[in-house]
Amino acid sequence: MPRCVLLGLAAALSLPAIVQAQVQRSFPQDALRGEIVVQQPPEITLNGQAARLAPGSRIRGTDNMLVMSGSLIGTKLVVNYTIDPLGLVKDVWVLREEEAKKLWPKKREDAARWAFDPVAQVWTKR
Repeated sequence: MPRCVLLGLAAALSLPAIVQAQVQRSFPQDALRGEIVVQQPPEITLNGQAARLAPGSRIRGTDNMLVMSGSLIGTKLVVNYTIDPLGLVKDVWVLREEEAKKLWPKKREDAARWAFDPVAQVWTKR
């Protein structure tokens, strides 16, 4: 009987890892690709330039769970991000390796020239 309980517990604990690997995240069309380094929150560098996180900004890790900016200090991360109307970084998604390999615009000018398929989450150059 104890073996059955242990096997059941082991299966239950491994389920989140299986489900996590299958989750496809959806990024908004206005998201851009970049590299950030959290300095002293809310201060960051975005693509080598000084920037700030917006009040209430959200950083989502590779598992799509919220991550506190203080836990990322000094780490260089490839991300998709959005900018609020005041020019502050609003939403950040730390990318998994397969997400980072996909073509994604780094500038608003690129996004204006390219075509976006929101269902497939794919950009194509026109």
